[in-house]
Amino acid sequence: MPAAGGCGEQVWGCEMRCMDFTIERTDPSGARAGRITVRGHSFDTPVFMPVATQAAVKALTQAELRDLGARILLGNAYHLYLRPGVEVIQKAGGLARFMNWPGAALTDSGGYQVFSLAPLIEVSEQGVSFRSHIDGAEHFLTPESAVEIQQAIGADIIMAFDQPVGYPADRARAGEATERSDRWALRCLTAHEGTSEQALFGIVQGGFDPDLRAESARRLTGLPFDGYAIGGLSVGEPKELTFSLLAHTSSLLPERRPRYLMGLGTPADLVRAVQEGVDMLDCVLPTRLGRNGTAYTRRGKVNLKNARYQDEQGPLDPECGCEVCRSYSRAYLRHLYKSGEILAARCLSYHNLYLYLRLIEEAREAIRAGCYRQFADQFLAGLSE
Repeated sequence: MPAAGGCGEQVWGCEMRCMDFTIERTDPSGARAGRITVRGHSFDTPVFMPVATQAAVKALTQAELRDLGARILLGNAYHLYLRPGVEVIQKAGGLARFMNWPGAALTDSGGYQVFSLAPLIEVSEQGVSFRSHIDGAEHFLTPESAVEIQQAIGADIIMAFDQPVGYPADRARAGEATERSDRWALRCLTAHEGTSEQALFGIVQGGFDPDLRAESARRLTGLPFDGYAIGGLSVGEPKELTFSLLAHTSSLLPERRPRYLMGLGTPADLVRAVQEGVDMLDCVLPTRLGRNGTAYTRRGKVNLKNARYQDEQGPLDPECGCEVCRSYSRAYLRHLYKSGEILAARCLSYHNLYLYLRLIEEAREAIRAGCYRQFADQFLAGLSE
């Protein structure tokens, strides 16, 4: 039980260990290969988590995701709370059973979505009142209710409720939001203590100020979270600022806890983030761009809206072994996209996730071989954009 004093209002007399995290190899570059076990599910790290915002990865089935190599999916508590509602998911036996997913699941608390999607928000120390982006209904979320919602949804890993800021943000506004997020994190931890076997991660904020991020990291790492996320990046800031802040923040996090970079990025971003010691990553780009006619390849992006691909009979990516690249030409996939065929979204999303999941697998192999820097340099040098 927490006792009075220390980190704000409380100090903690015991550690929360709802997951096992083993670092198997640290590469000279700083990249780490390890393994996470949580509630009977195990997966290797670094890991990429396909985004199943509303209990589905858009355009793909759970069986396809498993075949592609996904072992953990990310859902969003904000969206699931609004629709279909917590009770529906509870009656199904939790998120994994509701969506018939055999692997692990993580839910984001919804803090980012509240601040980015919901109109007419009002922030207080107690929580956030907002109107649903779906029907305009009024809701009020607190750190405690965000934890309760995620406990009811039943994901294996849940996230603290936070207040991110967009770019640009002045130091005063970012500082206020960061300090509030850190106080909310303590409330989340208190609400979660002893109530669930789910792992709970804290989220380091700080806007775009290294000192604020250091302060947030210091406060949160003084609390026994099962892992630590780096939030509030890739929200419009220049890419080099993203990675300077990532390197700065990652270095401040405990070595023996998983490090989760939220919401970033392209294949190049993944490779660079892993080199900074990141263990867990997620991003909507593989499926979002796939639905909009763009494929990632090992040489850069292929935008099938471009007329140059109308007669190209070769595969999306000659270096890719996925079913789409073995079966269909760029010309055919462009035809599907231009014709509005659903198969285009399925094929491009499948291919993009194949690339992401294979890339993260190769990253693990390179770390274990002690040659991650060479792997990263070679991959990045081969990109045309």
